[in-house]
Amino acid sequence: MTATTRPAVPALAPPATAPAAHRARRAARRRRLTACGVLMTPFFALLLTVFLVPVGTAVYLSFYSDDQPGLGFGPERTVFVGLRSYAAVLTDPTFLGGLGTVALYCLIYIPLMVAGALALALLLDSGAARLRAFAQLGLFLPHAVPGIIAALIWLYLYTPGISPVIDLFARADITVDFLGVHTVLPSIVNIALWSNLGYNMVVFYAALQAVPREVIEASVVDGAGPVRTALQVKTPLVRASIVMVAIFTLIWALQLFTEPMLLGQSSPMISSRFSPSMYIYDAAFNRTNYGLAAAASVVLLACTIALSYGVTRFTGRADAAEEAR
Repeated sequence: MTATTRPAVPALAPPATAPAAHRARRAARRRRLTACGVLMTPFFALLLTVFLVPVGTAVYLSFYSDDQPGLGFGPERTVFVGLRSYAAVLTDPTFLGGLGTVALYCLIYIPLMVAGALALALLLDSGAARLRAFAQLGLFLPHAVPGIIAALIWLYLYTPGISPVIDLFARADITVDFLGVHTVLPSIVNIALWSNLGYNMVVFYAALQAVPREVIEASVVDGAGPVRTALQVKTPLVRASIVMVAIFTLIWALQLFTEPMLLGQSSPMISSRFSPSMYIYDAAFNRTNYGLAAAASVVLLACTIALSYGVTRFTGRADAAEEAR
């Protein structure tokens, strides 16, 4: 018998080996990490130079103080004092009073700022305001004025004898003291609102432009009026912007300095330690106690971080509870 020959089967190309595929994945991952590192380098460089280094320097200075031995006649030297500066700050009634003043300022200013800016943005978004572009420009223009110039303008309007506003009230037999003991804080709030209301309005208006028009049209079809649509449809959809504005406003409010510093030139109700920032300035440049100023700065930073974190956690839990319904 003769053996039958089978046709030769062509050899298939071997599949890619596992090590080669693993090396390709590692190379792609390395390229992505390199690109992310290059893009994030400017951020981390700024974070290091304008935040971490100053904070580290303040923490370091807060543990040291300048001391002069020999009843003050010896050479000045820097000594380690531990937590003594923090104890002095936290037991100083003027610093605690400044914290209370800023807390009251935040309770008045932040709700008015957020509610006022959101109301203006909703008004512009509804189309109720004619000449919308000019209205936006007019509301935003005060924010372009530097804070010192804005405070000087309002100081002129608050000062008796030169203020046309006070003279106008006087003609109507109304006596107004904008820098009195009960009115000085609302006067500072008014300056801050005038300067920053338009900016936050622009933020809210930009967020409202991203709201789908189909959702608004559906609410109108369901019979919702303009007020109900604004409060129950538009406002919940821009909650993230509201939280962002509230946090940024809180951080800015805790650093209250420019307005009371300038108004203090004309009002005895504003002392050199009216707010924590003014306390820090007074300790550093009037009393030349840099350790005390650094400790107060660290305490103020800790309060700012704690309050910002609290607002973030509270709003996060509120959003989670609403999504769970």
